Amino acid sequence: MKEKIKKIARAGYASKGVVYGLTGILAFGAAAGLGGSSEGKVGVLEYLQKQPMGNVLLGIMGVGLLCYAFWRLFQSIKDPENIGSEAKDIAKRIGFFFSGIVYLGLGVFAIYKIIGSPSSGGGGSKAQMIPTEYLPYIFYAIAAGLAIKSIFQFVKAYKGNFLSKFQLGSVSDAKTVKTIKWMGYSGMIARGVVTGIVSFFFYKAADTASTQNIKGTSEAFNFLRESSGPWLVGLVAFGLICYGGYMIIMAKYRRFKA
Repeated sequence: MKEKIKKIARAGYASKGVVYGLTGILAFGAAAGLGGSSEGKVGVLEYLQKQPMGNVLLGIMGVGLLCYAFWRLFQSIKDPENIGSEAKDIAKRIGFFFSGIVYLGLGVFAIYKIIGSPSSGGGGSKAQMIPTEYLPYIFYAIAAGLAIKSIFQFVKAYKGNFLSKFQLGSVSDAKTVKTIKWMGYSGMIARGVVTGIVSFFFYKAADTASTQNIKGTSEAFNFLRESSGPWLVGLVAFGLICYGGYMIIMAKYRRFKA
């Protein structure tokens, strides 16, 4: 694999880590009453823009997210690490493809936030452009995909074999390796929880054929807060902070198979 592709992938992992880390920090602050907010990925990008030199930060993040989108799409189409072509391998590559599409949208959104603001009037929901009779099928498909992704996160945490992606030969400190491992465990479990809740939202949206039930990470935290209180929100938010750190470490130590 060309070094340029590896550098793009590493930039993407770092950017994804920053987004997840900030998502967790803001949600943790809200749970602890420190003035944060339970925002999703889009909310994090908007938060960055409000900071000093916000457009510069947003531009860097947008480019980084586009790098991650490119890497996932490249993985799904070119299979640079020889994942394979069996059914489970194809399913994994399809997951990479949809992940690439999501992060492509986030990267484009970040860049668009810099060059112009979306119109506030007359747009309506994007889902409203889809004929109503097709909405349940689309939402059920999305719900199923997210449910599989959620389960996959728990399975990865249970198996604990995610360390195989790291080039840990250059990490001599055993405590550092253990920290990476526990950050991975915590992050994947937290992602599994949040993704599972969002999957449930899409299932409800399909059940009612209503776009009003479509919700994301922000609403998932609200759901956790209303059902279990701020302590669980804080725990899941901390997990997302760990996942952000895990992805940033991966940006440095990721092992590429080809």
